Amino acid sequence: METTDKKTIKGGEFLIKDTTYQEVFIPEEFDEEQRMIAQTCRDFLAAEVYPNLDRIDKLEEGLMPSLLTKAGELGILGVSIPEEYGGFGKNFNTSMLVADVIGAGHSFAVALSAHTGIGTLPILYYGNEEQKAKYIPKLGTGEWKAAYCLTEPNSGSDANSGKTKAKLSADGKHYIINGQKMWITNGGFADVFIVFAKIDDDANLTAFIVEREFGGVTMNPEEHKMGIKGSSTRQVFFNDCPVPVENMLSERQNGFKIAVNILNIGRIKLAAAAIGASKSVIDTAVNYANERVQFERPISKYGAIRYKLAEMATKVYAVESANYRAGQNIDDAYEALVAGGMDASKAKLKSTEQFAVECAILKVWGSEALDYVVDEGVQIYGGMGFSAEAPMDRAYRDARINRIFEGTNEINRLLTVDMMLKRAMKGELDLMTPATAVAGELMSIPDFGEEDTTLFAAEKKIIKNLKKATLMVAGSAVQKLMMSLSKEQEILMNIADMASYVYVAESAMLRTEKLVSLRGEEACVGQLNMMRIYFVEAVDAVQKAGKEALWSFAEGDELRMMMVGLRRFTKMESFNVKELRQKVAQELIAANKYCY
Repeated sequence: METTDKKTIKGGEFLIKDTTYQEVFIPEEFDEEQRMIAQTCRDFLAAEVYPNLDRIDKLEEGLMPSLLTKAGELGILGVSIPEEYGGFGKNFNTSMLVADVIGAGHSFAVALSAHTGIGTLPILYYGNEEQKAKYIPKLGTGEWKAAYCLTEPNSGSDANSGKTKAKLSADGKHYIINGQKMWITNGGFADVFIVFAKIDDDANLTAFIVEREFGGVTMNPEEHKMGIKGSSTRQVFFNDCPVPVENMLSERQNGFKIAVNILNIGRIKLAAAAIGASKSVIDTAVNYANERVQFERPISKYGAIRYKLAEMATKVYAVESANYRAGQNIDDAYEALVAGGMDASKAKLKSTEQFAVECAILKVWGSEALDYVVDEGVQIYGGMGFSAEAPMDRAYRDARINRIFEGTNEINRLLTVDMMLKRAMKGELDLMTPATAVAGELMSIPDFGEEDTTLFAAEKKIIKNLKKATLMVAGSAVQKLMMSLSKEQEILMNIADMASYVYVAESAMLRTEKLVSLRGEEACVGQLNMMRIYFVEAVDAVQKAGKEALWSFAEGDELRMMMVGLRRFTKMESFNVKELRQKVAQELIAANKYCY
């Protein structure tokens, strides 16, 4: 379902522009067909994945590829593939919904995500017509399985430093690839590999479509990992692997751009998967809290347990709000680009690239929300949580990789600020005008005016002030540190956290406001409570991050003035947050599951 009254917004503009609830999409708006797709995914997990989790984790020969084949037969692998290649041709937010639901599938979710995302999308978005016609239909049905070969032993976050080489054969018909890749998901059974290598002495990577059957492809045994044990992860070696020249993907030296753009999609999809995994863990934790009796009462009766349940649900609600808001922004940007005459494949990439800032934010926030949820899930189970026989064991171990996948959270925090500043320098994002206005506001007397007591007025004022706090700190850091700011990673991460809390808190508010407009205030008490709980966290976190950043580079009168401004911009009226948490927890306990 599309939202109405849309207006164009660029990636990163959330920090300097107001958004109304009419402009955002919320998951409650998914239509009947989208809900049916989600139910198909749930049914598949229940029938094929959950009964076989132990077999999957033991890497039983042929099991994971057979599951992908079955998923392909149901159309799950082809949701975002255009109809002309045998897929359903659904929009970006529908593919996010699939990632969300399948995210509860542990190692299977990783295999499916690698296949449908980084394994398939490079060909779909960068391939020529011959390449797409040859590969996409078979990848969409699961007849062929895909993997993505970028990382090397000495090339992780610095992906463009890879050493794998490609050299044109004497007859000019093949590129001969030699090199080593590691941490290759689906490596053990993939038929098709997206391989990144440097041709001769090129400065940048080039991408190739490599079939296992080409020869010269060997691999180490399966890696033994902390979690996602059922995901095939291998080192892959290319030893004089002959790749037809027509299997170069896109243009020479365009590989790094392909990698970066595909990772943008991977980041936001990872956040969606983390949401689905989080909801599943909350369900399990609530079930256990209702069943586990101590001191003659279910532990769900105790305030300390209810605190945990409410915080778990609140973080998930907030991140989910932001995820589908960004997904709709990407869909809207795509439609506008296509309407303007851009090729559909290019428009898909460009629309995601426009919201790369939000993708980076969500990757961090989604993975860290899941980490919080699984950690508290173990704690709710107590001693049983530490048992390998209890369900939290697998959830806890499987969650940890998400802060490393698709660029570490540290890299994504740095990217969040770096991308916004680069857009500002190019004139694509006017950060300095509002930052300068905030600096001027510090010298003025606050306008207390008449207090607005309408619903959401307090939250809108808080968001406006948190944006000012972020712009104040970021603008001051740029002016003070200038070119050396890029080396100040701790300060950059402080600013990234401030901007991220603004985005996620605002998203939670807009979703809640839209829900109230659709259902009425009385039907949205739980959502209103979670929004307010999250605002407490956001205000405290923005103040802390801002303070740490300012203390790192400002001093004297300048520091004192900005600290006064930071306190002014992070004020919040007091209320009984404990009571709100207890009410949220009571709804979860009554439903015996995540119910929002």
